[in-house]
Amino acid sequence: FYSRSLMLDRLINILLRTIGSFNAKAKVAMSRFEPGTSISYEKLHENINIVRKRLNRPLTLSEKIVYGHLDDPVGQDIARGRTYLRLRPDRVAMQDATAQMAMLQFISSGLPKVAVPSTIHCDHLIEAQIGGVEDLKRAKEVNQEVYNFLATAGAKYGVGFWKPGSGIIHQIILENYAYPGVLLIGTDSHTPNGGGLGSICIGVGGADAVDVMAGIPWELKCPNVIGVKLTGSLSGWTSPKDVILKVAGILTVKGGTGAIVEYHGPGVDSISCTGEAKRYDFSHLLVAGMATICNMGAEIGATTSVFPYNHRMKTYLNKTGRADIAALADEHKDDLVPDKGCKYDHVIEINLSELKPHINGPFTPDLAHPVSEIGAVAEKNGWPLEVKVGLIGSCTNSSYEDMGRAASLAKQALDKGLKCKAAFTVTPGSEQIRATIERDGFSKILRDVGGVVLANACGPCIGQWDRKDVKMGEKNTIVTSYNRNFTSRNDANPATHAFVTSPEIVTALAIAGTLKFDPETDYLTAANGEKFKLEPPNGDELPARDFDPGQDTYQHPPAESGSVMVDVSPTSTRLQLLEPFDKWNGKDLEDLQVLIKVKGKCTTDHISAAGPWLKFRGHLDNISNNMLIGAINIENDAVNKIKNRLTGEYGGVPDVARHYKANGLSWVVVGDDNYGEGSSREHAALEPRHLGGRVILVKSFARIHETNLKKQGMLPLTFADPTDYDKIRPDDKLSITGLATFAPGKPLKGVVKHGDGSQDIITLNHTFNENQVEWFHAGSALNRMKELQ
Repeated sequence: FYSRSLMLDRLINILLRTIGSFNAKAKVAMSRFEPGTSISYEKLHENINIVRKRLNRPLTLSEKIVYGHLDDPVGQDIARGRTYLRLRPDRVAMQDATAQMAMLQFISSGLPKVAVPSTIHCDHLIEAQIGGVEDLKRAKEVNQEVYNFLATAGAKYGVGFWKPGSGIIHQIILENYAYPGVLLIGTDSHTPNGGGLGSICIGVGGADAVDVMAGIPWELKCPNVIGVKLTGSLSGWTSPKDVILKVAGILTVKGGTGAIVEYHGPGVDSISCTGEAKRYDFSHLLVAGMATICNMGAEIGATTSVFPYNHRMKTYLNKTGRADIAALADEHKDDLVPDKGCKYDHVIEINLSELKPHINGPFTPDLAHPVSEIGAVAEKNGWPLEVKVGLIGSCTNSSYEDMGRAASLAKQALDKGLKCKAAFTVTPGSEQIRATIERDGFSKILRDVGGVVLANACGPCIGQWDRKDVKMGEKNTIVTSYNRNFTSRNDANPATHAFVTSPEIVTALAIAGTLKFDPETDYLTAANGEKFKLEPPNGDELPARDFDPGQDTYQHPPAESGSVMVDVSPTSTRLQLLEPFDKWNGKDLEDLQVLIKVKGKCTTDHISAAGPWLKFRGHLDNISNNMLIGAINIENDAVNKIKNRLTGEYGGVPDVARHYKANGLSWVVVGDDNYGEGSSREHAALEPRHLGGRVILVKSFARIHETNLKKQGMLPLTFADPTDYDKIRPDDKLSITGLATFAPGKPLKGVVKHGDGSQDIITLNHTFNENQVEWFHAGSALNRMKELQ
């Protein structure tokens, strides 16, 4: 018996050593830049099982990843669209325009290091003027102070730093940091791009990023889940971009608010390719295409979008040097796809075989048109038919396959002796993409057809474009492969009619020079007079010779950062240390002056413009000079012209706000539906707070902006009856009562005081939870964080 027992003990020890060895081997780093981190699919699996048993039902993929990151999966109250979840994201990513304020807030927290892997990406501050090399050189000179601040702050607090020229944040994330099942938050509204690799990637404001970097559970209202069932297969000129253009037309810019969009169905899994001349028949959805669809999901207000894990993702991970992550994902595939029988709150079905190429716009990304109809629609509406500029690239469509497809069309035109009739610009998504398309000849073809290859940066997509070909106010049309086309967004010209479409349609329209061209049916005239049609585009998802990484543009945070100094000059016009906002005084808000009653669409571009204002994103007082300068005043249909009720004179919105603040008069903004849609920029919340605002009262909010306002101690409120918007006059004063018992689910009361002495009593709703009420009491979420330290 003894010998058998000894033998059993030895076998157990051998087995334990084997298991330990296996577990050691199974530890896979989250990225090649962070060897000390590891992916924990085991924890994800454990949490999923806990929640599945609690809810006693199958889970969607979105629920698996989100609930798999719960801080307390056992005790968390879970109800879609109702409860707030406390989550533990895996990592944080910040682009340079929003990272400035995020890092300034983190510095104010007093914490020594970030608690989760975090990165800064320099992509927003590079203005497109001449071409990639020249523009990058100039940006480094002009923005030296900001780049130095971000680099040293990253080094000091343990944040990786991607230097200017490295590429657009979302492409860098896709190539290096996204992986199936990760929960990532990013300080940019198009962070959902990572959903193309099976990730839950959510755009947030800088204050949310600070919470996660500080190791505090991050709050998210439990999202609903919209299912988009894809059937059939794409072919010809139809591309993945057309999927989201179609969805945007169905759901509109606010139809996805409060929801994750989850793509599923046989259209996702049909992955065959034709072999003829390596031409796409698009009967499969590739990673870059899935990322495009998820990226532009921000334009329907979705919290994020996601695709289930599939072998295309595995191939992409292998090709980008992450075979170990692909192998690990394979082992945990059941947790990276939806459960059979799971239920969605709403389902949209799209037959890819019937889908036609689309083009959306102008002035809003949800105005969808088939390409075959846009010429006639433009003529009917008086939109300019001539295409002045075609622009491809941006974070939405700047992958290797996007560039390859565009180059295949450009080559056809060149072979017939043609060049683009419109100006044509090309934005590579990353240094890796730039180097690879240069090596493989795509860049030369695109330049030969008339294109200008810009820096690896956001450029014209976010208004960083020193455009010279039209005068300000001149009516004109541009077509882009971007994601957003609000008034004045790309070039600051309110008369520019911007349309968004796929890179291949942009290229075709740039060659033809007119919106009245349907590449599926219309002919071009070659240099020799011959009529010809463009063949559908072709290209490879991934380069046959692997990627060329190009220049090394990453700065690792040092192991020892005690000697690193982060300086902010008190005389700087670009950077400014933050002062805490004042706490709530315990009283109702009495006699708030209506600063402006906004008419119609009011995006974060209207509230805090980008373009030339980006240079002040690290200086709260200076950036506040752009507050609401794009919003339309209902009193006179003018922008940046409101009446100062103290002086009787008209002035700019920021000027009047400053005058009110200097005279101790707090104020309120009144707005319409989906207020604050668009970018995640928290400056649109910081600026009103800084200039003396207390309340933003609207019919409805976009998700990120509402949260950003709460974070800064503002009161974002909505009309219980949307028609009460009409009761408020531009010269009214408003009192908010009931704040002494301010609590979740309990409406507040508004007393509207008119100039003629009459009053209206209205009910005001809010979405504050208990923690968020504490932010209001403390004056901001950052103030509350300090109170708890």
